[in-house]
Amino acid sequence: MVKTLTIDCARLSCRTAAHDYLARMLDLPAWYGRNLDALFDCLTERSGYELVLTGAEALRAAGGYGALILETIEEAAAANPGLTVREEVTPP
Repeated sequence: MVKTLTIDCARLSCRTAAHDYLARMLDLPAWYGRNLDALFDCLTERSGYELVLTGAEALRAAGGYGALILETIEEAAAANPGLTVREEVTPP
């Protein structure tokens, strides 16, 4: 059974807030280091998850740390067949 989680990408632009949000939403372990490498490690260890990213296009266009988080999530999904990611396009 796949567990589907919706991630609000608007909450990922600030480094500290983004990692706090992801730790809570993804129920990451206490040892989660709140950085991109730790996020990648945690996501590649997960199985049976689908992440639905809302507002990813705006976050990607804004660049900065939020865009790096999206890149990390996509790289983890590419490395882990048990993790799927899809973007939900928000209407204009």
